[in-house]
Amino acid sequence: MEKAIVNLKAQVALTSATLRHLPSPELAQLIYPSGYYNAKAIKLKAFVDWLEANYGGDLDSLLSLEQTSLRQKLLSIHGIGAETADSIILYAAHKPIFVIDAYTRRILQRLGLKPNEENYASYQAFLMEHLPHDPTLFNEYHALLVRHGKDTCRRKPLCQQCCLLYLCPTGSQYLST
Repeated sequence: MEKAIVNLKAQVALTSATLRHLPSPELAQLIYPSGYYNAKAIKLKAFVDWLEANYGGDLDSLLSLEQTSLRQKLLSIHGIGAETADSIILYAAHKPIFVIDAYTRRILQRLGLKPNEENYASYQAFLMEHLPHDPTLFNEYHALLVRHGKDTCRRKPLCQQCCLLYLCPTGSQYLST
């Protein structure tokens, strides 16, 4: 995603007005590094159209809403699900909400910390109940979980090199070998 943002910045295309007027194929090319670029281009267009229709294109006005209201509004937009809405709330609005992704779920499951119900809301509630509500902390923890999930706790985990080996029921199988 970082490369796509760099591309958008290089084309001075990070405003709602610019994104709205940018042809979809050109937008798709700019966000190509993020994957699913054609679908994401459609979703970005839907978002900026919605932002224009409801807030005159003023992102700050949208992001200033109270967190629950902001989340409900974001979830009402075509193509925005819970993970995307929460990412916007955490990273753009700087409000304390923990973003749950596949890496977070995988790591928590392997550590034996999964909630009773395995759904987005349950994982999020679990972390939000056990951590101080601090957007900087949530940002850092989420980034660390993503990095750990990409580098070590992969689908096929590299448990022998894991920093959590001694705490992890999944990795503990490698301690006796």
